[in-house]
Amino acid sequence: MLIYTIFFIIMILYTIYFYLGEKEMCKFECKAYAKINITLDILGKRNDGYHELEMIMQNVSLHDNITAEKTDGEILVSSNSGIIPKGEKNIAYKAAEYMIKKYGIKGGVKIYIEKNIPVGAGLAGGSTDAAAAIKAVKSLYNLKLTEEEMEECAAQIGSDVPFCINGKTSLATGRGTELKAISPMPKMYIVLAKPSFGVSTAFVYKNYKAENVEKRPDTKAVIKAIEKGDTKEIAKGLCNVLESVTAKKYDDIEKIKESLKAFGAENAIMSGSGPTVFGIFEDKNTADKAAEKIIEKFKIKEVYSVETI
Repeated sequence: MLIYTIFFIIMILYTIYFYLGEKEMCKFECKAYAKINITLDILGKRNDGYHELEMIMQNVSLHDNITAEKTDGEILVSSNSGIIPKGEKNIAYKAAEYMIKKYGIKGGVKIYIEKNIPVGAGLAGGSTDAAAAIKAVKSLYNLKLTEEEMEECAAQIGSDVPFCINGKTSLATGRGTELKAISPMPKMYIVLAKPSFGVSTAFVYKNYKAENVEKRPDTKAVIKAIEKGDTKEIAKGLCNVLESVTAKKYDDIEKIKESLKAFGAENAIMSGSGPTVFGIFEDKNTADKAAEKIIEKFKIKEVYSVETI
């Protein structure tokens, strides 16, 4: 009799736990972090038309806030931003749609994006929202997927999306979707400064010419510096070959880089295809003051004092 009573109690507790677990999954919330490129090199052109990349990618504390809920079948995307598309053209919509179709889900998802990461900035703002949409569908519909399987799905959406799933300091190769975890980045204070214009990633890659590159990154040396936790050597190794396109077209990129260094940065570089420039600082106080000076000097609003995570 005692055994049956214990079994009955266990079943009740399991049912309560299962019910609460399902209830919790009716709503999904997460932070979608921005990324920077510590190095970015182009090794050549691939047969599929993409460029062969080699780059070190890192998350920083600037983030969008994502909230998602189940729907009966619709996919809905809304945001506090008036810039990003809300419907089928939104990359988070595409990611959710891909997941729902791939796994035969009988339902939809409503996604709200509280946008903090600048748009068209080279900080993977769209890609990180798409990664959050993949995570949302996985959690809301209790899909038993590994991180590797989610990264494979992410690669179908965009080149930066797998990294945004992963979020670890990584060496990205191929078209940017092949990730190898490296030693975690030591804590560094970063100032991000986005000029008042955006840049088309497609334009930058289309106009890239190897012969215009004056300096290439020493990726192996930077990885060793990361392993040692040597922030000065990491800063010294900052390099992005796409500056040969974007910085050539927009003078403000070089001006902001030089100003960040004048205001105390160890070094400064453009992130991704641009136009955002970031500088690495030794301490938070210097970074905060530099951010204020950049806002005052260049009359731009999208300047952030952040840190690596």
